[in-house]
Amino acid sequence: MDVESLPGISAELGEGPLWDVGRQCLWFVDIMRGLVHRFDPAAGTDRVYEIGQPVSALACRARGDLVCAVRDGFARLDPETGAVTMIAAVEADNPRNRMNDGCVDARGRFWAGTMSMHHEREAGALYRLDPDGTVTRHLSGVTTSNGLDWSGDNRRMYYIDTGLPRIDVFDFDLEGGTLANRRAFVTIDPVEGKPDGMIVDAEDHVWVALWNGGCLHRYAPDGTRVSVVRLPTPLTTKPAFGGPDLLDLYVTSASIALSAEARAASPSAGALFRLRPGIRGRAPRLAK
Repeated sequence: MDVESLPGISAELGEGPLWDVGRQCLWFVDIMRGLVHRFDPAAGTDRVYEIGQPVSALACRARGDLVCAVRDGFARLDPETGAVTMIAAVEADNPRNRMNDGCVDARGRFWAGTMSMHHEREAGALYRLDPDGTVTRHLSGVTTSNGLDWSGDNRRMYYIDTGLPRIDVFDFDLEGGTLANRRAFVTIDPVEGKPDGMIVDAEDHVWVALWNGGCLHRYAPDGTRVSVVRLPTPLTTKPAFGGPDLLDLYVTSASIALSAEARAASPSAGALFRLRPGIRGRAPRLAK
């Protein structure tokens, strides 16, 4: 299928694409530069917000603002003024860590995890931010807390620790917001890349971007790989469905870990890509 590289966008570490149904725009981040992008596909414009620290994941709220996973924890972004205010600190006693990927569950709770900025294994964790600002740790011993999303019936939560060559799945208690019975959903051969960000589509299939793989894999609910989509750069980071019909698939990418030679060989590294796979996505859940 055709893969379009959207003009004028180049991220160092692009991540966290999120479709905003109300505004009909795509939000995404450039993590280490501390930037949040608001891309309007109809106008072809890209507004950039400076957060003041690394920012790795976003969630829209019904009241119009955004929740952000930032280096120091969870923060609020006012998209009209650009003002950033902290909601809750996370791991304030460990300045070697930062927040990474996140997603909202069907009760409006924002889940996001941490990772070491110094490549330390099992130094991170996974947290849940409740609407009242309470933060609860659910997993520890995580190397790189990354993509997560839920099945359509909310009974399973898919989760990636990029330090492991697989996507895991938990039994999920929606009312209590708790996890149980962790097991492997799929194992990915390291020669194909490392699992990074993910999303679940309207057919309950799991899409995952492969870091150092330059592609997306799509898996059926039973773990069968049903398709592979190649992209023109190796560091693909996360997919997100969007557009008025939720049939556009956006994919962020990075250039941060590429050598000068690799960057020359991959001029689209760090681009935002768009394709039409013929599969419909789900509208993102709103944080409360």
